[in-house]
Amino acid sequence: MPYQSKRRKMTAEINVVPYIDVMLVLLIIFMVTAPFVTQGVDVDLPQTSTAKTAADLASDADSGAFIIVEVDQNGGLGLSVNNGDMERGLSLQDMLVRVKAELELNPKSPVLVGGDGRVPYSEIILTLDALNQAGVSSVGLMTEPLDS
Repeated sequence: MPYQSKRRKMTAEINVVPYIDVMLVLLIIFMVTAPFVTQGVDVDLPQTSTAKTAADLASDADSGAFIIVEVDQNGGLGLSVNNGDMERGLSLQDMLVRVKAELELNPKSPVLVGGDGRVPYSEIILTLDALNQAGVSSVGLMTEPLDS
């Protein structure tokens, strides 16, 4: 009998086990580092579908009063209480003293911070941080509704 060689077929297979191992390691790394990434001041960011107007916030509060802190494009501060005239050109310390005084009179008054679209983001963060350090526990950010 003559010798017949067996022909083996070549098969191309990709071993995916190392890729799965790498993905699991990356998943674990992201899960461990995720809590350290979130930081900052606690603020109530309005959602577009459930955002409330200042009038709605005033009617929800027991006293009906609300405090608005505005940051203009040059970083200047303004303060308005219960939709009154805006006091402009306040220093950060003067604004904090006024906000604390208003919150002592009406502790449930909502505090809203609004900023000009051209103001550097750092100015808004400094204002939010100062309010947080002054003891204001809940701050809302003012926005305008999107034009449909």
